[in-house]
Amino acid sequence: MIKKIFMRENLSFKIAELEIEKGLTVFTGLSGAGKSILFKGIISAFALCDSEAKFVEVLIDDEINSKDFGIESEEENVFKMLKEKNSKYFLNNQSITKKSLNSLSKSFIKYLSVKDNNEFSNERFLRLLDFMHKEKDKNFDDFLLDFEKNFNAYCEKNEILNKIKEEEKRVEELKELTLMQIDRIEKIKPKIGEYEELMSLKKRLSKKDKIIEAWQKANAIFELENVVNEALNLSDKDSAFFTDCLNELRLISESQNFDDFDFDIEEILNRIEDLSYLIKKYGSIEQSLEILKDKKKELEHYENLSFEKKELEKELQELSKNIEEKSKLLSSYRKENLKPLEELLNSYLSKLYMKDVKLELKDTVLSKFGKDEVKLSINEAELKNLSSGELNRLRLAFIALECKLLNFGKGIIFLDEIDANLSGKEAMSIATVLKELSSFYQIFAISHLPQLSSMAKNHFLVEKENDKSIVRKLADDERIVELARMVSGENISTEALDFAKTLLSS
Repeated sequence: MIKKIFMRENLSFKIAELEIEKGLTVFTGLSGAGKSILFKGIISAFALCDSEAKFVEVLIDDEINSKDFGIESEEENVFKMLKEKNSKYFLNNQSITKKSLNSLSKSFIKYLSVKDNNEFSNERFLRLLDFMHKEKDKNFDDFLLDFEKNFNAYCEKNEILNKIKEEEKRVEELKELTLMQIDRIEKIKPKIGEYEELMSLKKRLSKKDKIIEAWQKANAIFELENVVNEALNLSDKDSAFFTDCLNELRLISESQNFDDFDFDIEEILNRIEDLSYLIKKYGSIEQSLEILKDKKKELEHYENLSFEKKELEKELQELSKNIEEKSKLLSSYRKENLKPLEELLNSYLSKLYMKDVKLELKDTVLSKFGKDEVKLSINEAELKNLSSGELNRLRLAFIALECKLLNFGKGIIFLDEIDANLSGKEAMSIATVLKELSSFYQIFAISHLPQLSSMAKNHFLVEKENDKSIVRKLADDERIVELARMVSGENISTEALDFAKTLLSS
């Protein structure tokens, strides 16, 4: 949940600092005081709308799924929006793009001011229908898992079959290309380590003439052996070291004999060129030998395409039959629960003084969720034809329905003037639903009516002083005055005060 909010330089707001307790949070105040400016400023920290604020910081004390965006979640997560020339966004002091932050925020925030139909996605309706059946059948979870497993297997094998069909169209061309690669490598017949040996040999051969010439000159030293020995003896020096040295030198000289070095330099150079081609194309001789193995397997695959195709088609036929049977059974379970789900949704809509919806189950393209599509209509009108107020109340009813059925809901809901242009009766109905939802979600709302405002755990008043907007949390006695003002206007009557006290005590 949001624990703290700090904002500065947001049009008429110089600074706004709020500490929030769990539950429903409501912002009230006269028109033009800056409620929407403040509200949008808060939401802008999550990249869900734009704001003129120069700086917004929001502290959330829940874990969030930020790992996919390269940011570790912490016990307390800090969202920041900084506006200079452009808006910059930060999460836990790490920069994050607006697009990424928007995507992350939508995973735990519902902003019910935007005309958005995502609440009514087919997947979410089917999940509720399936959950209702799980309550009756403990083995239904295994049934769903088995269906999804078979569907995924069908998709994987169908993808392989389509690939084979594509390969069939150009199998001769593919075989020819594969054979060319195999033939080229096999003709060269590369051996591991051969290239390095040949390069060493080439290096030695390139110096052959220079080596012979150098040793011809160096052999002149042996003609002076007796002269040196005589000089050493006359000088009373032991000549053994000199004799040993010359013997070692003779061995080296004799080893430089190229008489048995019978190699065709052209042949060596051609071989090096062939091996260099393989190294350049495949990275190494070892890799080229691995490629040779792979290409032989690939060729075998092309030659067995028709057999593989028949086997796959047989498997797909069996899987398709299994999926078809299970999808029909799944549809029958969902049809059983469609009317109860419709009635439960309409019970919430009735509380919100809205007309009943009608749910229909229609066939659609097969997916891992089956082949069912839930169609929702209200008074024979499509969702796109509803007003923003009607759509948001319908969304509210659906969220409440989910929480009721699943006994689960988590995140934050922002409601921008959801009770605008409603009667007191309608406003009270919305307040009642929101109070129920506030045990699952943290809720922020702008309100112009006392019914919703009286349900708030955190009641903030937005007002203007010397053309500057300020926001402050109201104490209980201040709330009575504000609720009374919302009832009777600036001239607060005794009846309005009594009504406000009744609302707060109920």
